[in-house]
Amino acid sequence: MNGLQDIEVRVESAPVPYRVALEAMAARNAAIAEGTASELIWLLEHPPVYTAGTSADPAELLDPRFEVVEAGRGGRYTYHGPGQRVGYILLDLRKRARDVRGFVHAVEGWVIDTLADFGVAGRRAEGRIGIWVDAPDRNGLPGGEAKIGAIGVRIRRWVTMHGFSVNLSPDLAHFGGIVPCGIEEFGVTSMKDLGLEVAPEAWDRALLARAGDFLARLDVPCPPETAR
Repeated sequence: MNGLQDIEVRVESAPVPYRVALEAMAARNAAIAEGTASELIWLLEHPPVYTAGTSADPAELLDPRFEVVEAGRGGRYTYHGPGQRVGYILLDLRKRARDVRGFVHAVEGWVIDTLADFGVAGRRAEGRIGIWVDAPDRNGLPGGEAKIGAIGVRIRRWVTMHGFSVNLSPDLAHFGGIVPCGIEEFGVTSMKDLGLEVAPEAWDRALLARAGDFLARLDVPCPPETAR
């Protein structure tokens, strides 16, 4: 049992334009809050796009080579595109522990646990939202800590929206048009960059197999900061 019996799971094989997904999320969020729709976990990819969170700094938009869309989520600029799997999570926290930090903590844990199923040691980093790994050396330069997954959420009337993205095999050069999430001192990596070929279908299966653990974490408040 994966705990998804009462939650719609929608898995897209074709790219979904970001604005289309954003409108659909807003409508579904309102419907869940009104009690007229079920909760939703939505897995998809987008055509290339830069999205601006509520804290986005225009100076961090270095080269707007793709469409730029105001996302309404927390955070700064991020990139979505082919080869990156996005998970939108629309859950009613009124049914669970009403804990925003706990929700973000649980999403991070869900991605980290799924990465581990592919042999990737993802981790949290103090003071930085997202999922981090040790990247390989590249082009004669030493590797180092790099981001493989981004987290960005919004909560309306205790119903969540947005979620996470994980880099399976995107064109990493596309991140060069922004300062990803406002963090200049660390790079971006992917499963392919780490030497792994992971199909979206394989990622989705592994992620959904761990959905029960993720949902169970939402039933208790977030652990203290020292436990992160």
